Amino acid sequence: MAKRALILIEGTRSNGARYVKAAQRLGLHPITLSADPAQYNYLAAENIEAIRVDTNNLDALFRECSRLAATYDIAGITSAKEEVYATVGKLCLHFDLPGPNPASIERCCDKFTQRQLLAEAGVPIPAYRLAANATDVESAAAEIGLPVILKPAVGIGSSGVRLCRDVDELTEHTTYLLGGKHIWRSPPRILVEEFAHGPLYWTYIMGNEIIGIEAADFGPLPYFVYREGIFPAALTDDEHERIADLSLSCLRALGLGWGPTNIEFRWTKLGPVVIEVNPRLAGGTQPVQLAYGIDLVTEHIKLVIGDEWDLRKRHSHTSAWRCLLPDRDGTLDWINGDGRAAAIPGVAEVKLFVKPKTPIVRNGDYQDAMGFVIAASPNLAHTKAILQRAVDLINWSITPFPTRGE
Repeated sequence: MAKRALILIEGTRSNGARYVKAAQRLGLHPITLSADPAQYNYLAAENIEAIRVDTNNLDALFRECSRLAATYDIAGITSAKEEVYATVGKLCLHFDLPGPNPASIERCCDKFTQRQLLAEAGVPIPAYRLAANATDVESAAAEIGLPVILKPAVGIGSSGVRLCRDVDELTEHTTYLLGGKHIWRSPPRILVEEFAHGPLYWTYIMGNEIIGIEAADFGPLPYFVYREGIFPAALTDDEHERIADLSLSCLRALGLGWGPTNIEFRWTKLGPVVIEVNPRLAGGTQPVQLAYGIDLVTEHIKLVIGDEWDLRKRHSHTSAWRCLLPDRDGTLDWINGDGRAAAIPGVAEVKLFVKPKTPIVRNGDYQDAMGFVIAASPNLAHTKAILQRAVDLINWSITPFPTRGE
């Protein structure tokens, strides 16, 4: 009998290894198709089958999946990576496998189209304009009023996203985005957006079910790099209900509701405002697993292979995480304390993404994080104390790059 295989299109630094391990626990043989398998350290470390293929070429993926189907029983096809999730939907349609609606995913991944659809459905969102050049950006910012956020219309992980508080910052970031430094995944289009003030939350959703709401925070402005989060968020019943209802309105407006979604909100003086809808799992799913005992990666794979998922809570704890963000660019001399931090009772995971002698260059996106710590306990105050104690044990030294003339 042929082995049951799960095909994973590309991977991610945060969830990629979790998909591989969850597939194995479910008795599946994971196979990763990637344009560059070497970028995913966990594949070589776990001796996972990986095949080099141009994942931007749908025909090449059709051919490779057909070739694999001659050897394996293809149980499902999926990905943890948003950029290829619409492609996953097309592959699933072609091979008659459960999967997301590719048209809905494509509409959602274009932030301008997403905002148009949300606005038409009456979902509260920040004021926005689309700009193709510097003149458009200037006029859009004038209409909305500074400060504004500039972001690529298609992009992930806060890449190219910046708060512009005055005309100089607006000009500087427009030049950065359109001057050749930013790597565009599609024809250059800039979203100019009102800066919504207020606490940050996001919802974890599977299908049409709200799993929970997380409170999160960013590092220092003008960038939007996630710094920390607490799950579940300390909300009143009314606040929870308003965010949950709005989340379901987003799914309806965008034609989502199959598989995972996460939605980012700001709670403004007017109430919850939708910042972004992402048709995938959040970058880290451990907070939900630690707090509620629900492994969202495993449950997603069950859906992908046509099995019945189980989203019931096993317990009710509080989890919290903190990213390790550098305060300067330069060469990482050393980083230590992670072993001692991981040994603290209640610390679930300590992960470092960098090694000594690594160049540290902050780009103002998710890749700025040098690692993270996550903790959990039955009590919010205790969880916070555990996390802080662990973070305090991790130290590092960064020597600034030499300036010209040194």
